[in-house]
Amino acid sequence: MAKQSKKTTLLIAAVLVLVAIASAIIYRISFYKPAPAEQREQPSVTPEHRHGPENPAGADKAAVSGDSPSGPRKPTLRQIVARARYWGPAYSGLYGSQAPNFTVTDLDGKRHRLSDYRGRTVMLIFWAAWCRPCIMEIPHLIELRRTIGEDRLVMLAITYAGPMNSEKTIRSFVSAHNDINYPVIAANLADMPAPYNSIRGIPASFFIRPDGKIKLATEGLLNLADNKAIIEAQQ
Repeated sequence: MAKQSKKTTLLIAAVLVLVAIASAIIYRISFYKPAPAEQREQPSVTPEHRHGPENPAGADKAAVSGDSPSGPRKPTLRQIVARARYWGPAYSGLYGSQAPNFTVTDLDGKRHRLSDYRGRTVMLIFWAAWCRPCIMEIPHLIELRRTIGEDRLVMLAITYAGPMNSEKTIRSFVSAHNDINYPVIAANLADMPAPYNSIRGIPASFFIRPDGKIKLATEGLLNLADNKAIIEAQQ
């Protein structure tokens, strides 16, 4: 009888211990709140952990964005053309071919031979005083001339003299827009070689590489960003 009473006492004691342990666990779970993120211990992160032991800092970002570690990658001509809004490519069959040479004289009497500018990018702008988009393009051309020096970029604005665009009209227009800072040429259509004498729409531009080959031709209004992107783009 005494042995049974002792077993009962031990069993009750064990149950009470288990109940106490369970209560303590429930209490801790109910009232536990994790520390704020700023108070938690953060593992130390070295450049090697972030980028790998053989990759320079920023290499992972460059791999995702397409940029090189030395700076953003310039868009290609294909990408620039794809995002064009107010212009499009023209005379695509001539890209990479030698730009036909010509000689013209600007309104100030200065003579320009295209071949004399080998080693520099040349931009030929075809326009007319009666062409509204051509006039809208002029501020962008003025800023382009201010942005890129003549040692890198030659700009020639060529307009064909005719009944609606006489040399007198051209001179009057340029005089009224005295902030134009690039040469303006009033040319005779018959004196210019193809493809310059077969321009279908204006404004139109030819971008000629330093090696004298046609990089891109366009029809439509180019803004400053478009011009700079085309000039700086790789093929």
